[in-house]
Amino acid sequence: MTEYMINMGDGSRVFMTKEQIVSDIQAGIGNAVDCTGVAELNANEIEFICEIMCDKNRVVGVEPGNEVVMTEDFGGNRFGIDSGTCGNGVELGRRESSLIFEKAWSMDTFELGHTDYSIKAVKPIIAHEMQTMEQMQFLMTVPLLYGTMPNMGLYYIPDGPYGNPADLMREFKIEEAMVAAEAAADHLARDIKFVSVKLQEAGSDGFDFDTTASAGDADFVGTLKGVAELRKERPEANIMMGMAGENILGIHGSIEYDGKAVAGMYPHEQVVLAEKVGVNVFGPVVNTNTGRSTAWNIARAVAITKECVKKSNIPIHPNMGMGVGGIPMSETPPIEAATRASKAMIEIAKADGI
Repeated sequence: MTEYMINMGDGSRVFMTKEQIVSDIQAGIGNAVDCTGVAELNANEIEFICEIMCDKNRVVGVEPGNEVVMTEDFGGNRFGIDSGTCGNGVELGRRESSLIFEKAWSMDTFELGHTDYSIKAVKPIIAHEMQTMEQMQFLMTVPLLYGTMPNMGLYYIPDGPYGNPADLMREFKIEEAMVAAEAAADHLARDIKFVSVKLQEAGSDGFDFDTTASAGDADFVGTLKGVAELRKERPEANIMMGMAGENILGIHGSIEYDGKAVAGMYPHEQVVLAEKVGVNVFGPVVNTNTGRSTAWNIARAVAITKECVKKSNIPIHPNMGMGVGGIPMSETPPIEAATRASKAMIEIAKADGI
């Protein structure tokens, strides 16, 4: 009986029969339906995912004409950093790295970002970042955005002025925790507006608010408020919003935006609010289960993203990297898994970019 090499969600390789692959695909779709309420994929789509997974080639690609735009986050620092498992550790500055990505690797867009990659850390050095952005715009042709994380956790003690909701809740100070989260969200919104408007004045081609809602529902609301204010101030701005996880963690629990409690929202619900505040491109996340196969994970990610695309009037660029979008949780994901997930996301979910 023919067996096919398949990656698990942790990147390890196993061998599965076609029947086992189909079973995992159906199970992944079933999990997506149960968790999020999205529609099931049809028989043709299930068969297509199976064909992708059973392709004997290590690298697969889309059909000519189905290519999409590639965006990224924080790529310019990949040359210079070395965490021990990823990055090259080559001593290149942001300018040189960005030019290599554009001229040698032909990225469609790129972004400038501070090493800390958090909006709070950018505010004190905004003059320096404005100067760098202006210089880079003279050198580069592709759209150069500014990338940063809302990272609302930095607004809590000991890094910020507000009480940490996690600490307060452990002391059963629930009301105080909610008030602290709301105050931090408002502070975050003010910083997003300040930093983004300044960088727009320096010639930025747009903004990528990456890993939105990493600190939960108040983080999502703060980012939405900041984007709404930026859109009012600079209506021409190009704004991307990439999420941190597939659903919004209810750390506050009842905080609302536009009359809706945001805790528990999945991508097809998140994109509605993102679009409402003026986001131009939305990046949904679907988390990878490390104990399941990529057939399971890719099918689940495609089902959830397809519903997000269906509900959206703006371009959808799913996050496709370590541990999201059906790709294994590995800092250097196996190329066979990454290309299969990308092909399925483009040709079945109809993603506009990656």
